[in-house]
Amino acid sequence: MIFPLFRRSQGPATISALYGMIVAQARSPVFYREYGVSDTVDGRFELLLLHLFLVLRRLGTGSEREVGQQVFDLFCQDMDRNLREMGIGDLKVPAEMRRIGEAYYGRSKAYEAALASGDEGALNAVIARNVFGAPEREPPGAARFGTYIKRALDELAGQDAADLQRGHVSFPQP
Repeated sequence: MIFPLFRRSQGPATISALYGMIVAQARSPVFYREYGVSDTVDGRFELLLLHLFLVLRRLGTGSEREVGQQVFDLFCQDMDRNLREMGIGDLKVPAEMRRIGEAYYGRSKAYEAALASGDEGALNAVIARNVFGAPEREPPGAARFGTYIKRALDELAGQDAADLQRGHVSFPQP
């Protein structure tokens, strides 16, 4: 179809603003100090994936879908750049990017299934496994995190599509 060629994509500043807000929320110190998320590369990566999931879930429908794709593309560019800054060689970057993509899609599928089930315990178990790296037990912060995710989803659902397309997203206070 030729019509997508004439669709206006969002400017880099808008997409950077959205992605920057996702990163800023994922790096919020309260998650590490009060929720008990490990302040490590893995802990930060998990929170980035979670917040990316939350926003892309909101942007996954209608006219916002393209904005979501552009945010995801910027995430991939950022991960590629980070891998190279960490000293990962050019030949290994594609394999690491594949691993990152699989991590995002696997976690997204798990979060989506837990949310669709409506079972608070299922969501807490996914949080325990992914965010806290504790598959056999539920850390104290998992239930609190589940409440935060539900509040974030509600807040994102109530945000105006035009605001999102202009690069404005807000998350609840953790």
